[in-house]
Amino acid sequence: MNTQRRRVIRTLTTRTTVAAAALVIAVVLTACTSSPPSTPVASSAPSADAAQPKLKPLDKAALTSTFEKLAKELGQPGAALLIRTPQGEFTATYGVTRPGGSTPVSVDDHIRVGSNTKTWTGTVILQLVQEGKISLDDPVSKFRADVPNGENITIEQMLMMRSGLANYTETFALNAALDAEPQRVWQPEELVAMGLALPPDFKPGTQYHYSNTNTILLGLIAEKLDGKPLAQIFTDRLFAPLGLTETSFPAIGDSSLPAPYSDGYYWWTNVNTLASSKLPPDLLAKVNAGTFLPTDGTLDNPSWAWSAGSGISTIGDLAKWVEALGGKSGNLLEPQMQKARMSSPIATSDNPDAPKYGWNLGQFGQFYGHTGELPGFNSFMGYDPEADVTLVVWANLAPAADGQGPATSIARKLIKEMYE
Repeated sequence: MNTQRRRVIRTLTTRTTVAAAALVIAVVLTACTSSPPSTPVASSAPSADAAQPKLKPLDKAALTSTFEKLAKELGQPGAALLIRTPQGEFTATYGVTRPGGSTPVSVDDHIRVGSNTKTWTGTVILQLVQEGKISLDDPVSKFRADVPNGENITIEQMLMMRSGLANYTETFALNAALDAEPQRVWQPEELVAMGLALPPDFKPGTQYHYSNTNTILLGLIAEKLDGKPLAQIFTDRLFAPLGLTETSFPAIGDSSLPAPYSDGYYWWTNVNTLASSKLPPDLLAKVNAGTFLPTDGTLDNPSWAWSAGSGISTIGDLAKWVEALGGKSGNLLEPQMQKARMSSPIATSDNPDAPKYGWNLGQFGQFYGHTGELPGFNSFMGYDPEADVTLVVWANLAPAADGQGPATSIARKLIKEMYE
């Protein structure tokens, strides 16, 4: 960490984009699918740094056409889009809420937002930092004695996915359990135990690896420090102040979705897509022939993702949230903390086109936000603070048969068309 950033952190904790052609949506931050995205593990969207691209005049017809074309090519039953710029706002929907169904997708539909939930957890931790209840430099051992090498793992490293803690959602055991008993209720401590039982991926602070174990631990620490269940913390600190009336964090025993909602489907099984989300050639041929059908994951219990990915929202609420996350509104954080968070994303690999990641915040070129995926649902939310542009996309068959995150793929193409 450089001296200037460390000074900002200490100050805060001692008190009570890219040219459009360079954008690449990389699956490394999406959400509770693995890397590459399959089913239960976390991943994500666009990418790099250069001169700030210039926003084109908003062409709603062309952008809607691109959105619909890609949704169809990616085999999506349904998808939704929201774009907001200084030139105006528009939404678009495609298809139906389930394969072969007749209910059209609506912008009011609720979906599971996967790893976008991490931005809620990270924001609460930063608010607790402001209140002097925790420091970014604190070792996790201060709050959890059971974390191996916890005295050398900081809260900041966990927010940045640089702790070295292994990702429990990449395990065969979890994926097999999800296939065998999709309605199983998982306790957060069970998830932590799975992650901590695995060998560490690397020495803390030396590398990047997206691990949901980090965010489950942060959710438990937030509950301990705030003295409330995480759902109440999110409501009190985030949802109510921002008026996110269609956003919720379900109880671990609740697998329902508020009406109206879109169903969510995924291909094959969690175990079979653990190594790669892309279907093998024989199954791809059957998909194209219509003889291999996707799995309904709509009401599978999402408790296995908890503070890392079990949130529910709508496209409109996601737009409000990502704008607040990017500092446009809401005053979620004090100005100095907000500035520090926006500067926190750093490279996730040597690839200059890879997205950056910071304090539970992704940077995809000029956009700040996150992506999310649970089996059946994929979403992208991004805000460009320089151009004041908001982009949210979701799709309801994820991952696509070719392994792509459908919403992130659509977002990448739309961004290329929106900027010069």
